[in-house]
Amino acid sequence: MTDGPRQRGSAAPSTSEDGAADAGKAAGQSSVALKKEIGLVSACGIIVGNIIGSGIFVSPKGVLENASSVGLALIVWIITGLITAIGALCYAELGVTIPKSGGDYSYVKDIFGGLAGFLRLWIAVLVIYPTNQAVIALTFSNYVLQPLFPTCFPPENGLRLLAGICLLLLTWVNCASVRWATRVQDVFTAGKLLALILIIIMGLVQICKGEYYWLEPANAFEPFQDYDVGLIALAFLQGSFAYGGWNFLNYVTEELVDPYVNLPRAIYISIPLVTFVYVFANIAYVTAMSPQELLASNAVAVTFGEKLLGVMSWIMPISVALSTFGGVNGSLFTSSRLFFAGAREGHLPSLLAMIHVKRCTPIPALLFTCISTLLMLCTSDMYTLINYVGFINYLFYGVTVAGQIVLRIKQPDMHRPIKISLVWPVIYLLFWAFLLIFSLYSEPVVCGIGLAIMLTGVPVYFLGVYWENKPQCFNTFVGKMTYLGQKFCVVVYPMEDEKKNEESGDEIEMKEQSVPLSAEDEETPKSADC
Repeated sequence: MTDGPRQRGSAAPSTSEDGAADAGKAAGQSSVALKKEIGLVSACGIIVGNIIGSGIFVSPKGVLENASSVGLALIVWIITGLITAIGALCYAELGVTIPKSGGDYSYVKDIFGGLAGFLRLWIAVLVIYPTNQAVIALTFSNYVLQPLFPTCFPPENGLRLLAGICLLLLTWVNCASVRWATRVQDVFTAGKLLALILIIIMGLVQICKGEYYWLEPANAFEPFQDYDVGLIALAFLQGSFAYGGWNFLNYVTEELVDPYVNLPRAIYISIPLVTFVYVFANIAYVTAMSPQELLASNAVAVTFGEKLLGVMSWIMPISVALSTFGGVNGSLFTSSRLFFAGAREGHLPSLLAMIHVKRCTPIPALLFTCISTLLMLCTSDMYTLINYVGFINYLFYGVTVAGQIVLRIKQPDMHRPIKISLVWPVIYLLFWAFLLIFSLYSEPVVCGIGLAIMLTGVPVYFLGVYWENKPQCFNTFVGKMTYLGQKFCVVVYPMEDEKKNEESGDEIEMKEQSVPLSAEDEETPKSADC
C-alpha cells in the first residue's frame, strides 16, 4: 500500500533511497500516458464479450429450473435484461460525470469516501476477478481437451496447465499493445455472436417446420414443478448474474476515444443486443429440446448441435472454447485497469499505477492480475469463493447506483453530459433490494461469510492507507521494491493530460481528491511513442 492517494502525473513518492528517487525523477519527466485506442466497435466488444461468456452455451438452465416453466423463464430473461439496461444507464451518467477509469470503485470512492471504495477494490482483488478468470480459463481448457478424451473427463492437471497457458498468452498480448488486446476482443466477440446467431437461425428453421410445441402459450406456461415465489426470485438472481459484466466498459473510460459519446453509445447498443441474443437463443433451445432434456444437459449448446447439426456438431464445442478465450481476454483487460486505478489513488502498491515507457500498457497491473489468477488455479475452493462473494459483488452494484442519487442531492449543479431521470435508479434499487433481501433470507450463511471476507479489508485499509506516518524502514523497503519493479517492467507513472485536467475540473471535491497539477507537471512534452 502507499501512504495515501498519489498525485497523478507527479514524481514517485520520495524515499531515502537514491534509486527510488531517481525513478521518481524519471517518472516526473516522462511523457507517457494511457492511449485512447478504444473506439465504439471495441467498446461494444468489451461489453458484449464480458457479458456473454460460456453460460449461454453451457448452462442457461439455472433460470429455467427455478422459473418452473419455459414461458416464465423467457419473461425472466427479458425483465433482467431491462433491469440491466437501467443499471447501465445509471453507470453511463456516472461514467461521463466522473470520467475516471476504475468503474464502480472510482465512483464509490469519490461519493462515499476512501474506505467504501477500498472495500470494493479489496473484494475484487482478493477473490472476484482471480476466481472468475480462473473459472473461465478452466472452461476454455475443458472444451479444448474434451475431444481428446471422448470417453472420460480430461485430467485435472492438464486442464489447469492449459488454462495457465491461456492466461499467460493473453497477458502477453495485453502487455504488448492495447490495440492487439482490443482486436483479440473484437474477433472473439464476433465469433461468439456468429455462433449464437447460428443457434438462433436454426431455432427459426425449427419454428418454420412447426417445432414450437413449448412456445405455444398453453404449453409454455405449463409448470414441470409447482411455482414457488422463492424459486422465482432465485431465477431472477440467476438471470442477473448471467448479465454480469455489463459495467466493465466503465473500468477503461480513460482509454475510450471520445468517452462522452462512445460510453453511452456502446451501452445503448450492447445491452439490447445481449438481451436479444439471450432471449432468442433460449427460444431456439426449446425448439429442439424439451425442458427436461435441457435441464439434464451439462452443455446445452453441444446437445443442441448434436440434435440439429449432425456431422457439423463440432462447431458448438469450438464456439464455447472461442467464447471463453475471448472472455478471459476481456476480463484481464478490464480488471487490470481496475487495479491500475486503485494504485493511482493510493489503495494498492504504487508500482501497479505505472505503465510501460513505450507500449503505454499497465504491465505491472496486468502481471499482478495474471499471477493472482494463476494462484487461484492452484486452489480447489474457487467455486466456493465465487458463491461467497457473488452476493458482495451484487451489493456494490446497488451501492454505486445509490451513489448516483446521493451525488444528485449533494451536487445538483455538477456538469453532467448525460442526465437521466431519477426514476430509473429508483426502479433499479427496488429490484436490487428485492434480490438482496431474498439472498440474505435464503442463504444467510453464504452471505454472512461473503460480508466477513469483505470486512477483512477494514484493518488493511487503516494500516496500509489511512496510517500515514509509517516507519522509515518500511518506506525504504517499499521504495526499493518499487524501484526494482520499475527496472524489471520498464515502467513509469503516466502523465496527466492537459485536456483531461480541464475536464476533471468539475469532479467531486472529496478529502481524498488528487492534488492539482503544478505548472511544471502541465508542461507535457510530445512523445513519438505514445
